[in-house]
Amino acid sequence: MAVRARTFGAMAEAYERFRPGYSVELFGLITAYAGRPHRTALEIGAGTGKATRLFVRHGGAVTATEPDEAMLAELRKRLPSGVRVRAAFEDLRPDETYGLVFAAAALHWTAPEGRWSRMAALLEPGGVFASFGGPIQLADPAVEEAVRAARAPYLESDGVPSPDGTPPDHAMQWPGTELRRSEWFTGVQQSVIERRLTMSASDYVGHLSTVSAYLMLPAGEREQVFGRILRVLPETVEIDADLTVHLARRRHTP
Repeated sequence: MAVRARTFGAMAEAYERFRPGYSVELFGLITAYAGRPHRTALEIGAGTGKATRLFVRHGGAVTATEPDEAMLAELRKRLPSGVRVRAAFEDLRPDETYGLVFAAAALHWTAPEGRWSRMAALLEPGGVFASFGGPIQLADPAVEEAVRAARAPYLESDGVPSPDGTPPDHAMQWPGTELRRSEWFTGVQQSVIERRLTMSASDYVGHLSTVSAYLMLPAGEREQVFGRILRVLPETVEIDADLTVHLARRRHTP
């Protein structure tokens, strides 16, 4: 996982172009859980700042963390004024606490050792933790099967396995499973925000170019598999891009 986490910088501009953003519905869900607007927030693994911008637009002071220098450069191009940028989550010192700590499709890249104690140390007592993300999947099973067959000689799966091995059909998914076991958090909730997108075939392949499983391939193989996938796609594709949202509250005392 650590190696895959360091692959995104090479495609920072594509990440900004092809990854979908986040809607006001997500902000509303987190704010309703918190019971009040956030005043201060920390983002873990901000990437190019897609989620950062959502939270800044709705008020509050946001500090963004991002360990990859190339992603940081893209992030700084697009940051609203007033957003601070700090080091990787694992390098932060708990000299400042926040009302909200959130991760947008990034939490699984953080180091598991001491993850939740570090998280708790960065949150005010009663503060809210939020993690959200989910796979981008082709909605048509026949098209999905054609793509699976096209990539098979190079890549068996392009997904990211659950960090704690939770099966995909389990009612509570990671990180909710770990949050429920953590002494630091309470009130764990899981919600789904449904998203259906339409992309051109070339934009869908552009999205795949930002997925770590493909970025791990040698450059020549990567170009070959993208060519094979493009040939089996219709001109436009429907995408299921549901967001699974996990929310929890930092206990006042562990």
